[in-house]
Amino acid sequence: MNCDEANVLMHALIDGELDAGHAREVEAHIGSCANCAARLREFQEFRNAMAPASLRHAAPASLRARIEGKLPRPLAAVASRRSVIKGFAFGATASALAASGVLVMVMRTDDERRVLGEVVSAHLRSLQAQHLTDVVSTDQHTVKPWFNGKLDVAPPVVELTAQGFTLLGGRLDYVDAKPVAAIVYRRRVHVINLFCAPAPGLARRSAAMETLHGFNVRRWSENGLNLWAVSDINADELTEFGEKFEAALRQ
Repeated sequence: MNCDEANVLMHALIDGELDAGHAREVEAHIGSCANCAARLREFQEFRNAMAPASLRHAAPASLRARIEGKLPRPLAAVASRRSVIKGFAFGATASALAASGVLVMVMRTDDERRVLGEVVSAHLRSLQAQHLTDVVSTDQHTVKPWFNGKLDVAPPVVELTAQGFTLLGGRLDYVDAKPVAAIVYRRRVHVINLFCAPAPGLARRSAAMETLHGFNVRRWSENGLNLWAVSDINADELTEFGEKFEAALRQ
C-alpha cells in the first residue's frame, strides 16, 4: 500500500469502518511511514478537539448600545434594568441561533466530505480487491433485476455502449454504513463506478464535480436518489458520462 491509498482509507480507519484486512494493511503502512503516521495523528487530534465543542456564544458588550439606539429616545432614557436584561437575553439567543446555524452548515459540509471520501474508498477497494462486480452483464435487464430484494429502491441501470461507456455489471457496496448499488461502466481502460443511494423525499440537486486523491467525482441527486460517479478519467469525460446517463433516464 502506498501513501495515496493509505490517505484514502485513513478516515475510514479512524471511524472503525474498515474491514479487518484493509485495516491491517493501512496500519502496517502507517507503522512504516512517518509522514502517514503524522497525518493520522493530526486527524485524531482534530477529531478529539471537535468532540467537546460548545454551542454557547456570548453576546458582545456593544449589543446593549445597539438595542438602546433602536428604542425611541424617551424609552431609551428610562429603560429599566429588566428590559435591558431581556434585550441581552434576546441578543444572546439570536447569537446562539446564528452560531448553531453556522455549525450546522459546517457539519453538513464536513459530512458531505466524509461521504465523498467513503465513495472514493469504495471505488478504490473495488479495484484493489478485484471484486468489481457481483453480477457480470452488459444487459441492463440482467443487471437491474439482480438488485431486487437487496435494496429498498431499485437503482437506475442504462446501457451507454453506443455513447462510449460500456456497462460491465453491478455489485452491492456500502457507503455511510448503508447498502448502496454500484453500477459499473468502462471507458476504454478506465472503470467508472456509479454509486446509487436511496434518499426519499430529496429534491433534485444539480451536478457538481469534485476531485479527491486523484479521482474525479460527479455527484448529483434526482428521483429520490443520491448518485456519485467516480473514476480516474478526466473531468470532461466524467461530465459527459453523467449527462448521457441523465439523458437516458429521461427518455
